[in-house]
Amino acid sequence: MHDPSHDHASHSHAGHSHAGHDHAGHAHSHAPKDFGRAFAIGVALNLGFVAIEAAFGILANSTALLADAGHNLSDVIGLLVAWGAAILAKRPPNERFTYGLRASSILAALGNALLLIFACGGIAWEAVWRFANPEPVASVTVMIVAGAGILVNGFTAWLFMSGSKSDLNIRGAYLHMVADAGVSLGVVIAGAVIMLTGWLWLDPLTSLVIVAVILWGTWGLLRDSIGLALAAVPAHIELAKVRGFLEGLPGVTRVHHVHVWAMSTNEVALTAHLVMPGGHPGNAFFKTAAHELQDRFGIVHPTLQIELGDGLVEDAD
Repeated sequence: MHDPSHDHASHSHAGHSHAGHDHAGHAHSHAPKDFGRAFAIGVALNLGFVAIEAAFGILANSTALLADAGHNLSDVIGLLVAWGAAILAKRPPNERFTYGLRASSILAALGNALLLIFACGGIAWEAVWRFANPEPVASVTVMIVAGAGILVNGFTAWLFMSGSKSDLNIRGAYLHMVADAGVSLGVVIAGAVIMLTGWLWLDPLTSLVIVAVILWGTWGLLRDSIGLALAAVPAHIELAKVRGFLEGLPGVTRVHHVHVWAMSTNEVALTAHLVMPGGHPGNAFFKTAAHELQDRFGIVHPTLQIELGDGLVEDAD
């Protein structure tokens, strides 16, 4: 909001008077938690498990295992994409990218959602073919390998759990792993039922259930990542409450041109015009507003522009 090195001279703009464009000082820290170690462990564990699961899927003649291996491979790619975005998000701003590369995490979340949907198409295609051409399945092998998958995916999900609520990019990685753990559990159950009943059709049916579970979990990720890519207000923020808070600040008679958007999957920005006929409010006003916006709404990059006139003439949004 305000840089103390700037003077307080107002200037005329669109028919009314403004104080200089003020930005909240970065006295607070909002650096995202580093999940580099979690990504490294998750990629290594899952890549190793994909190789083992695919090999046993072929040996056991199980489309359910192969489907899970294919999905796990897409998750490894997804983890790599999310990891890369997390690294790029730390790049400092430059003359061309004045916000740095924070938005790469939004693109990674969107890419992961699309990758999951693509993987589902391949799994469903193979499962439908197997319905028409059922083959024997080594049920015990399927159960053992899928059981190992529950442990691998469950542990990897735990690594990302702490960041899953505040960062869409991390949430994408977390949801991948949680879904995989659940899918592996389904494969174990299917293997047990096939062993007891001989129902070979249950193997491809399990693959289709896997597809349904993945698509269900992916929808929210796809919707939210598209929204952030289009500069929508993040889902956890109610714009009416933000506007109400700004209108309640001392000396503010009216608020307009309020915009809230995500700079990355864990950083939110705001710009707003505050009509304050009583004059420039001073540095303390901006610092207090900045901390309140962060504490109440998680907005870490607020920019407030003060209008010293009556604010009756507005710029077009």
